[in-house]
Amino acid sequence: MRIILIILTGGLLLGIATGGRPSRLATVHVRWVWLAVAALALQVVPTTVAGELAVPLLLVSFVGLVVFAVANIRYWGFELILLGVLLNFLVIGVNGGMPVSREALIASDQRDTIDDLRNVDTAKHHLADEDDRLVFLGDVIAIPSPVEQAISIGDLFTYGGVALFLAAGMRGAVRGSDKGARNVATAGVAVDG
Repeated sequence: MRIILIILTGGLLLGIATGGRPSRLATVHVRWVWLAVAALALQVVPTTVAGELAVPLLLVSFVGLVVFAVANIRYWGFELILLGVLLNFLVIGVNGGMPVSREALIASDQRDTIDDLRNVDTAKHHLADEDDRLVFLGDVIAIPSPVEQAISIGDLFTYGGVALFLAAGMRGAVRGSDKGARNVATAGVAVDG
């Protein structure tokens, strides 16, 4: 959760530093937000509730996130978000969950999580072992205190995309938007006229 706050704060600060205003974000019309919310909600359904449907629900959630990202690809940052979601989807799909490196957990001050992952069967995360494939795409990047998080390359792309989207949206630099198309069309009329 801390990392999400850091990403949001970083995106907002980047937007302000580049001349943006938070009020401009209200004019950005992100499509299908409900789908992203539903997809993320599926990721937090406990394995004890979902049972054997836990991994399929997790994979369905990633399909929803891919569709959401594609629906908003015209906005700055969504290419990175899409790439990050696809990378995470790939590694989770081939391993039936996200492999988490023991070394990354130790380096990110999460030693207790090692035992949790050994003792609790979760659909989303498991301790990486020799049977896992594409482990380099798993949660192998350690972020130590005060964040205390192990993240994946896909997470880096996703978080970077969110920060870029916020900063660009605060500047009114929403690529491909109706407003931008009208500005281009108006400029063309002025030049032709």
